[in-house]
Amino acid sequence: MLKLCLLYLLLNIALLVTSVMHPRCFWRMKLSEDKDADLVTCYIFFLQLWQGIMDIDFFNKRLDLQKPTKNYRYALAFSFAIDEVNKNPDILPNISLAFGINADGCKTVFEIYKETQSSKYKYDRAPNYVCTQETVCSVMLSGPNWAVSAIIAQAMGLLTSQKVLLLTYGPFHPILSESEQFPYLYQMAPKDTSLALAMVSLILHFNWNWVGLAISDNDEGIQFLSYLRREMEKSILCFAFVNMIPVELHLYISRAEVYYKEIVTSSTNVVIIYGDTDSTLAVSFRMWESQGIQRIWVTTSQWDATTNKKDFTLGLQHGTIAFAHHHAEISGFKTFVQTLNPVKYSNEYLAKLEWMKFNCEASTSMCKTLKNCSSNASLEALMIETVDMAFGDESYGIYNAVYAVAHAFHELLLQTMDNWKVHIFNCSKMHSILRKTQFTNPSGDRVNMNKKENLEAEYNIFQILNFPQGLGFKVKIGKFSPYFLHGQQLHLYEDVLEWATGNRQMLPSVCSSDCGPGFRKFWQEGMSDCCFDCNPCPENEVSNETNVDQCTSCPEEQYANSEQNHCIDKVVIFLNYGDTLGMALVLMATCLSAFTFVILGVFVIHQDTPIVKANNRNLSYTLLISLVVCFLCPLLYIGHPNSASCILQQIVFGVAFTVAVSTVLAKTVTVVLAFKITNPGRRMRYYLVSGAPKYIIASCTIIQTILCAIWLGISPPSINTDAHSEHGHIIIMCDKGSVTAFYIVLGYHGTLALGTFIVAFLARNLPDTFNEAKLLTFSMLLFCTVWVAFLPVYHSTKGKFMVAVEVFSILASSAGLLGCIFIPKCYIILIRPERNSLKKLKEKASS
Repeated sequence: MLKLCLLYLLLNIALLVTSVMHPRCFWRMKLSEDKDADLVTCYIFFLQLWQGIMDIDFFNKRLDLQKPTKNYRYALAFSFAIDEVNKNPDILPNISLAFGINADGCKTVFEIYKETQSSKYKYDRAPNYVCTQETVCSVMLSGPNWAVSAIIAQAMGLLTSQKVLLLTYGPFHPILSESEQFPYLYQMAPKDTSLALAMVSLILHFNWNWVGLAISDNDEGIQFLSYLRREMEKSILCFAFVNMIPVELHLYISRAEVYYKEIVTSSTNVVIIYGDTDSTLAVSFRMWESQGIQRIWVTTSQWDATTNKKDFTLGLQHGTIAFAHHHAEISGFKTFVQTLNPVKYSNEYLAKLEWMKFNCEASTSMCKTLKNCSSNASLEALMIETVDMAFGDESYGIYNAVYAVAHAFHELLLQTMDNWKVHIFNCSKMHSILRKTQFTNPSGDRVNMNKKENLEAEYNIFQILNFPQGLGFKVKIGKFSPYFLHGQQLHLYEDVLEWATGNRQMLPSVCSSDCGPGFRKFWQEGMSDCCFDCNPCPENEVSNETNVDQCTSCPEEQYANSEQNHCIDKVVIFLNYGDTLGMALVLMATCLSAFTFVILGVFVIHQDTPIVKANNRNLSYTLLISLVVCFLCPLLYIGHPNSASCILQQIVFGVAFTVAVSTVLAKTVTVVLAFKITNPGRRMRYYLVSGAPKYIIASCTIIQTILCAIWLGISPPSINTDAHSEHGHIIIMCDKGSVTAFYIVLGYHGTLALGTFIVAFLARNLPDTFNEAKLLTFSMLLFCTVWVAFLPVYHSTKGKFMVAVEVFSILASSAGLLGCIFIPKCYIILIRPERNSLKKLKEKASS
């Protein structure tokens, strides 16, 4: 466990160091003509031991036989590695590595075999083959084409009974790792099992989700597609298209137009290229670039050539993003090459073979972006800045292969010091040593030849851009390491990316534009997961992020704003004293109650006058006092509700109005009895004298009190909040509790009012001197009209307006009783006192 912790700490320290170091920049010139032969050229190298010193003439003699193609850099890298090994006193002391090169080895396998056989007798031809005994073990390096390596391994196995040790320096291929089929074959390149994860991490970093894919239709391409699809499905990324380019030429020719149209018509800006550079996929890629298709090509380092034939600068947002295996830099390569022949290996010549490093920091100080720098800088300025040549993946594989063979030879010599010239060609012995070989190369990287112990590859990420005059620029923009925690594996140099492309973000590549806050994604049937429509969030739901699948409902105490991107606290409302409506109702209630007190005072002052005595003045006092209570009752409805106010407002309303209406009923009965007493009969007089109408008030009030008690016992009124009736508001109001009980109390009022109205209506034609029958009839008509109109209006309003309707109905009905019954009497008392006399009463009666 402690070792794992230390390893994790060291890895994080390494990442921190790489983050502060300025990455390297490179430049390369393309050849005057893109030769198709470069796509299929391969190099085969032969290695053997030689007792002697390898001088410069030996290297020049071997290299001068080679054609100056772009793949000629492999021969230079091979020669450089041989020279380093021979100059190293700790490896093969007093013995040199000799070599042979066969650049035409891709012609036929039989010609390779013929040359290896002839080398037994002619040393200059292939110095590896010294015929000291019949069994000869050949050590060969082949590449970069894996298929050629496979053919060589199979053919040599058949012709020489597996007496060939073959090391390949091309890209890793799973077929070549099969030990049963290729037991004596070693691949120097690490496995690309993390390549799909690295590419998906880059896609996620730039917020792409819509990418195209072009691969070779073979086992390697299908396996990569499987890895890539698995990683993309984890992050909901989608393929805009998948072009599986046939390996067979005739099939490709018949479908080439289809592949071209698919990539041209696709809406994606990012295309992943994966396959061999000497396949029909490479032909397609060249055609796409030559046609000026502007895309961001995401691929591996094998595709980093500047092959664009158009001599103009593409948009800096386009270009190639290449993943190359991470390895330390090899110093001294350019110095060695120019030592061989300074005239031949000029900077311009070397720049056509391999990437040349230039001072990136100096360039950033001279110009803000790479575009300005490249358009103003000359080739001479770049060559002055050049410090060395950079090793590509294949060249680095050659470098490690030479060192691996040298270390294996060294170990074999230590084990067979007595007769090394005999044992040096024992392939079984050499194979057993080579597969266990582990060493650290001069650049500091660890090399392990055991196939089962190969670690996952780390990747450097480069941005490659093509500019006029055949210039190609490659800038290291980041690194990917599978050994870090998820989410920390990709590290991009944002400042370098901005300098290289002019922006920290690449071109977008999405099927559908992002659904911003306030919207949610909506998929239609048959659409890809990355293709969707944006629909607004439903009512009272919000989304404050992009590309959400579902909107979030706001809590009851909040509501969605108009943009529906966040919730706002609802405003708590009730019928407040500070509102205009509340102030108006309070003013009406206080004024009416005060006016009622004034009328009560008038009646008390003139209590001995006939008009006050008529119809029982005690009933008038009772009615006036009950009306005062009715006018003050609405004050319980206004203001912040509480439990006490909710209960009191219904009890006071029910009892006070029962007293008022029952008093009106008693007055009406009194009028009827007063006029009926003139007829013979003692029973009517008994009812009037005994004060029977007073018992009407008591009995009616008791019944209403019982109903209210039952209401409070079953389901009393309480505080309730309504968060849905009005948008953006929380209404605090008193809940009726039992709605049935509320309507029973209200219905009881209506029954009393209706009974009073009927009795008063029947007594309307009695003599009208001091007769209240007509006044009572009009008052009860108004009272009933108000409460009949109350029901539909009350149910059609919400919130505080519902309370206001109830308050207004209470005030209006009470004012109707006050105005219809008492105002005419006050008019006579105060304005026409001559009519308020017993004489006037007798005159009226006699008439």
